[in-house]
Amino acid sequence: MTSDAATATSTTHTTTPSPEGPDPDQGLPAHGLGASLPPADARAKTEGTFPYAADLWAEGLLWAAVLRSPHPHARILSIDTTAAAGMPGVRAVVTHEDIPGDGSYGRRVVDRPVFASELVRHHGEAIAAVAADHPDTARLAAAAIAVEYEVLEPVTDPEKAFAAEPLHPDGNLIRHIPLRYGDPDTVGEVIVEGLYRIGRQDPAPIGAEAGLAVPRPDGGVELYTASTDPHTDRDLAAACFGLAPERVKVVVTGVPGATGDREDPGFQIPLGLLALRTGCPVKLAATREESFLGHAHRHPTLLRYRHHADAEGRLVKVEAQILLDAGAYADSSSESLAAAVAFACGPYVVPHAFIEGWAVRTNNPPSGHVRGEGAMQVCAAYEGQMDKLAAKLGIDPVELRLRNALSTGDILPTSQTVTCPAPVAELLGELRGFPLPALPKDVPEDDWLLPGGPEGAGEPGAVRRGVGYALGMVHMLGAEGADEVSTATVRIHDGVATVICAAVETGQGFTTLARQIVQETLGVEEVHVAAVDTDQPPAGPATHGRHTWVSGGAIERAAKMVRTQLLQPLAHKFGMSTELLQIADGKITSYDGVLSTTVMEAMDGKELWATAQCRPHPTEPLDESGQGDAFVGLAFCAVRAVVDVDIELGSVRVVEMAVAQDVGRILNPSQLATRIEAGVTQGIGAALTENLRTARGLIRHPDLTGYALPTSLDAPDIHIVKLIEERDVVAPFGAKPASAVPVVTSPAAVASAVRAATGRPVNRLPIRPQAAVATPKA
Repeated sequence: MTSDAATATSTTHTTTPSPEGPDPDQGLPAHGLGASLPPADARAKTEGTFPYAADLWAEGLLWAAVLRSPHPHARILSIDTTAAAGMPGVRAVVTHEDIPGDGSYGRRVVDRPVFASELVRHHGEAIAAVAADHPDTARLAAAAIAVEYEVLEPVTDPEKAFAAEPLHPDGNLIRHIPLRYGDPDTVGEVIVEGLYRIGRQDPAPIGAEAGLAVPRPDGGVELYTASTDPHTDRDLAAACFGLAPERVKVVVTGVPGATGDREDPGFQIPLGLLALRTGCPVKLAATREESFLGHAHRHPTLLRYRHHADAEGRLVKVEAQILLDAGAYADSSSESLAAAVAFACGPYVVPHAFIEGWAVRTNNPPSGHVRGEGAMQVCAAYEGQMDKLAAKLGIDPVELRLRNALSTGDILPTSQTVTCPAPVAELLGELRGFPLPALPKDVPEDDWLLPGGPEGAGEPGAVRRGVGYALGMVHMLGAEGADEVSTATVRIHDGVATVICAAVETGQGFTTLARQIVQETLGVEEVHVAAVDTDQPPAGPATHGRHTWVSGGAIERAAKMVRTQLLQPLAHKFGMSTELLQIADGKITSYDGVLSTTVMEAMDGKELWATAQCRPHPTEPLDESGQGDAFVGLAFCAVRAVVDVDIELGSVRVVEMAVAQDVGRILNPSQLATRIEAGVTQGIGAALTENLRTARGLIRHPDLTGYALPTSLDAPDIHIVKLIEERDVVAPFGAKPASAVPVVTSPAAVASAVRAATGRPVNRLPIRPQAAVATPKA
């Protein structure tokens, strides 16, 4: 988030210190920063008027369908579109031959073809697209395209990708980071080793991935879609259309929610091509199966660890090998690997670290940005190592973590000094003292409390309760030299303010925050946030909490410039500086009470506006030894999980999750609590159920019956024990990202609790039933 470089203050916000819990909004302002304003789109979503892309319509609309490969790896010998093009109602068929240049795209690395031409590299890769006057006709025509394949042996094991034939002209190795920090010959008195595997989590976006392309009279095209990074998507699409960027416009429709890159350009670009070819509006609403096949997932990861410690449990050295399966294309794998390697030791002080990280191409489904990428996978591994180390030394797991906890002023294994607030020990200490939930009674009416639900569990005597802890960390904004910048305009007229900023509301609450910033700065209650399109200056992607920081910072600066325009005439008239005037509740007053007027009176019918940018301090890429100041800032979280495990069946029920988090500053209490709870629930899904399974590169059950998302019935009691408000002075408002770090930390806490209940190592996520089966205690 954004703020002036004010003196750092340390306070805490406790939402559930008792079973009942206090009113989180008690004593809070009605508007502005610190108020619990409801989401700006809450009414539209509850009334069913929210503008989903799948609901869009246009006169003369055509429907699109995409033909996708049934093979994970194959050579394309021929593509015959004759039958499809000749079907009644079919208006156009496009393949790789209809795309200018090499026809490739990529938000981060341009290596992915819009349509496969010579090789298919993953199951579901797009081959061709059809536009027809009815959706059924479009689907039938796509199925009528005859493609002759030479099926090739897929490379699905990332460890074998190093020696395999290149799957892509750029080779199979996307990036290698060898981190070297300290003395490689150092050896600890106690050593523990572990091998960990993290599955393929799908972002499972709410609502269908959909879009509408409308041709323009100037030969360009407009794309209406739920993009989370519209300017990048515009530039990619324009390159694939052979058009100048200014002839392509992306209009962001309502985004129902996103935990990663929501609308993959692979859905948008075929739409634009078909609209340009037919001269008609073209719409595509992807099925859930198409979404599973087409968009990026969390990187499946293999991790080997060796921890060295002294006899007191203080870490001496960490050695690790981290292998990310990028799937067929690079996407965000380089950035994900950097986060994984940099945070491989966790929020602990480690004087010596030697980490090898690789990201490789395979014929598995594509991997990319999903909330907490890289950091989540290593958190599960290093916390598993801490549990092993505690068991070997006979030290309480919480005490072991406290002895090694990172704090402000410590140095990361990348040689970057932690300059932001890092209250890691305090977070864990708060969880340690929080009361544990009561044990369920061993009576039939409480059977639903057992793992598996009614009639789903074995005997109550087979149930074991476990308590586990985890610490996690994430970085804020982009990393390794990413140019983080956003532009915003604030206008005020007749007591109504308008914000123009291309930051997309993805469910993170940015639109509400924008209203609060302007309310706080200008003292007006009615604030409107304009819809987003690429005619506005760019604001960048909606990831890593960056819109709270850079876009919120730009809005704050623009609003302060307007504030100065408003106050300067009054200050000049009364012979004082603007710093001696304050705005609150629509009134302007001076420090001595001489001046008192309303904002409306001061405006006197004028329209005031200002445009500003926000750009945080620069970072640098990691060097050949994994060293460098790669991150703008860090956020930390501690989670305690309580689980019940049926040790005969291996079923797990999460009873309670307790969270203590470093948030910098609370800008909207209710919104913050909601984001933390959602992050914890997503983490529980990664821990227990979410794994997009493949067999030799083929996705098995690409639907929401085969891919088990946690529901409201699976969500446990979530207690936000403490929110530490120690402001980060380099961040606008002093606030930190809120939703990614509980996603990162929660799976490790659940795994730790299952270990405590069963005595099993639990080295794979999601946790399989066989990993939770143990011999009952006597």
